[in-house]
Amino acid sequence: MEDDGPAYSPLSQRLARDGMAVEIKIHDDGEGSWLLEIVDEFGNSTVWDEAFPTDRAALVEALNTIDNDGIVSMIRSAPVGVTRH
Repeated sequence: MEDDGPAYSPLSQRLARDGMAVEIKIHDDGEGSWLLEIVDEFGNSTVWDEAFPTDRAALVEALNTIDNDGIVSMIRSAPVGVTRH
């Protein structure tokens, strides 16, 4: 049987604020919990160390982090030669 990779939650989504955008990716860990990753517009990834009991809990954490720290806290440096439009 082939492994097609992680199963993504339907709560995964693109979020744009203040002229910046990130992808909130929530996927199962294969053991009944959910992993949270936020990918910025340059492909940089922030992954939480701990798994969440539900996909909704992972989404709440992502949204709370962005609300409290700003979306800019999830944006890393652009690769050399890349500019934001």
